Amino acid sequence: MEKQKNIVELKNISVVFDGETVLDKLNLEIKDKEFITLLGPSGCGKTTTLRIIAGFVEPDVGEVFFDGEKINGVPAFKRQVNTIFQRYALFPHLNVYENIAFGLRVKKMKEAEIEEKVREMLSLVNLVGLEKRKIDTLSGGQQQRVAIARAIANNPKVLLLDEPLAALDLKLRKDMQTELKKIQQQLGITFIFVTHDQEEALSMSDRVVVMDGGKIQQVGTPQDIYNEPENAFVADFIGESNILDGVMIDDYLAEFSGKQFKCLDAGFAKNEYVDVVVRPEDVDIVPLEKGMLQGTVTSVTFLGVHYEIIVDIGGFKWMIQTTDESRVGDNVGLFIEPDAIHIMKKSEYSGKYGDYSSYSEEIDHLSDTEEVEN
Repeated sequence: MEKQKNIVELKNISVVFDGETVLDKLNLEIKDKEFITLLGPSGCGKTTTLRIIAGFVEPDVGEVFFDGEKINGVPAFKRQVNTIFQRYALFPHLNVYENIAFGLRVKKMKEAEIEEKVREMLSLVNLVGLEKRKIDTLSGGQQQRVAIARAIANNPKVLLLDEPLAALDLKLRKDMQTELKKIQQQLGITFIFVTHDQEEALSMSDRVVVMDGGKIQQVGTPQDIYNEPENAFVADFIGESNILDGVMIDDYLAEFSGKQFKCLDAGFAKNEYVDVVVRPEDVDIVPLEKGMLQGTVTSVTFLGVHYEIIVDIGGFKWMIQTTDESRVGDNVGLFIEPDAIHIMKKSEYSGKYGDYSSYSEEIDHLSDTEEVEN
């Protein structure tokens, strides 16, 4: 199998706004024809990274390469890149057809070629029959499709998508995730997608770039990022995680919660302090006497497919996701297989995540944070 070439390379990129470092010595290679997602909380630097590739922001330090050529200083309109923003930026005075044709007219294409291209795009994004419709009569999902069609009509080599699904409701968002992935595969062009939604990143991407504080925390396939997080930030940001202080007694033997457990990790120093990650779905609740650990159920939440159960073990609150019901106040055992235990090096994020003591308060604040994000 031939090795995919890099379409975009960012080398040692740093950006400072108003004395604050937004990107800090960032290095990233993006392959031709891949769907790659920049994922992280607000303010982590993902949108700035996108804007550097687009040519809207110049890095203070570092080099940007496109298809092997350095493009620092090349203006946005001369780059083979198109961007779709969260607020689609469609022209309200033009109908669907004219919105899609706009960039082609700027290029002074012949009318017959424009018509053929617009028809092809309408078919690709399932908008055939709506070409004469005004933009303000379309649903959010239809507007999204017009924005995609307009952006790809120009045959960019790379399409940049900045939180393009954030304004859609949940069902439509899920439909558009599937749609976008399908369009990307049909066109065979590189999609660079920005989101703070972990599920979106995991379900659509070939690779995910997890960012925080202007730095890349980890790059990998969705499976790598989920199953083998490199630090406590990644483990917590991608799904729920129990993250405990531990010690690597020896290769394949870790100690946490006052007990020793077999695990599949090796290569740490003897008695090295580490972070231990156990995903909530990988813990079994068993009768007390069969448990490797024993604790008391402090909260039970029914989520349709499964229960989310909080168990207090020596003051540390574990989260367990299971289809078996428990009741608050039950004394239970926890059983953990060796392959459910993942060991990470200590980092600046150690001790900040992974204990569900404040879980009920987090739920109360969820509605506040969602408004801030959008």
